[in-house]
Amino acid sequence: MSRPDPISGSAAPDHRRRGPEREPLRLPGPEALDAATRLPPASFIESAAELGVAFEPGDTERLGLFLAYLLWANQRINLTAIRDPAEAWTRHILDALTLLGPLSQLPPGAAVIDIGSGGGLPGIPLAITLPRVRFTLLEATGKKARFLEQVAARLQLPNVEVVNDRAEQAGAEGSALRGSFDAAVARAVGHTRVIAELALPLTRVGGLTLLVKGSRAAEELVEAKRALHALHAAHVGTIATPTGRIVVLEKLRATPACYPRRTGEPGRAPL
Repeated sequence: MSRPDPISGSAAPDHRRRGPEREPLRLPGPEALDAATRLPPASFIESAAELGVAFEPGDTERLGLFLAYLLWANQRINLTAIRDPAEAWTRHILDALTLLGPLSQLPPGAAVIDIGSGGGLPGIPLAITLPRVRFTLLEATGKKARFLEQVAARLQLPNVEVVNDRAEQAGAEGSALRGSFDAAVARAVGHTRVIAELALPLTRVGGLTLLVKGSRAAEELVEAKRALHALHAAHVGTIATPTGRIVVLEKLRATPACYPRRTGEPGRAPL
C-alpha cells in the first residue's frame, strides 16, 4: 500500500510498522469466552433488585455476554482497568444500570447519546435493558468504535448505532447530531464543566444530560457554575446511587453557536 508524498503528491512507500497490534479486532463466537464471567454473582442480582431493576428474559444473559466480550477485548485493546469479573459486574454493569431510573421516563423511540462510550459503558447495558430507546454510542478512537460495532451486532441490538467521531465535531454548529437527542449520558469522561460543553449541544432544549460521578460531584458542580450559565443549562438534581452519584443537567435554551469549541479546547481550557 502507498500514500501520497506530502511534498510532491506522488505515491510514496508506506513504511508504517505492521504487526499483531495493527490487525483488526475480530470478536470470537460466544463459545470461546469465559463461561464463569457470563454468570452474574448473587450480589449483583441483589443490588439490581434494590435499585428496582426488573430484568426481562434474556437480559442477564446478554449483559453477561457483553461483559465477557469486554474483558476478552481488554486483553488486546485498553478498555477498562477492571479485570476481575465479579468486580466488573458491580463497577461496570450495575453502575450503568443506575441510569435506568431517569431514562425509564423517556417515551418509546427516544434518542440517547453515550458520549465517550469507550468499551460500551454505560450505553450497551442500557440498550439491552431499554430496547424501546435508541442509543448512539459516540467514540473518538477507531479501534474502540469497531469493538462497539461488533459487540452490538453479536448481541443483536438493533437500537444501537456507533459513531466514530469527536464530541466537539459531533456537536458543532451544522452537524446533523447537534440538538437531536432527548438525553445524553457520560461516565468517567471528565470534569463536569468539560463534559457539559461536549454534551449539552447534542441534546434538544428541555433534554437531560446525566453524568455518572463520584464523591467530587458537588465540588465539580460549584466549579461548573460559570460553564452551565454560558451553555444555557441548569443543574436540576443529583441522584445518590449504590455506586456513586448521577448529576442531572437540563438544557434550558439553545446552546450558543460558539460551543462546543474546537477539538481539544474544552479540556485544555475549561469554561
